[in-house]
Amino acid sequence: MSKGITIIVSSMEIPAELNDSPTAELIWNHLPIEGLANTWGQEIYFSIPIKTDLEPGARDEMERGELGYWPPGEAFCVFFGRTPMSQGEECRAASPVNPVGRILGDPEFFKSVQGGAKVRIEGRED
Repeated sequence: MSKGITIIVSSMEIPAELNDSPTAELIWNHLPIEGLANTWGQEIYFSIPIKTDLEPGARDEMERGELGYWPPGEAFCVFFGRTPMSQGEECRAASPVNPVGRILGDPEFFKSVQGGAKVRIEGRED
């Protein structure tokens, strides 16, 4: 069963959901989480207080609007378009990430996020 979250950047909010993976469960158990956004092409990411390894389903090619956890940087990632590693229009992480969920709204929301913006992830009652 997926778990609802809200991603808040400045005064903007977008709904999302975490999947049933072990990494998503770790994230859920640490909510709320705050960090400062870094941008890498059309991806934002920020360090979170979770340390875990790659899961069997880890991959570097992600879907637009997908959420991931990047073990080398202990970072929560939001993919919404091309990154410096992309070939064509794909979303590609720097190295494999654990898929942990997806945005329920329009991923274009994240195009306006600037590096250094405060990001907060909260649990949501559905």
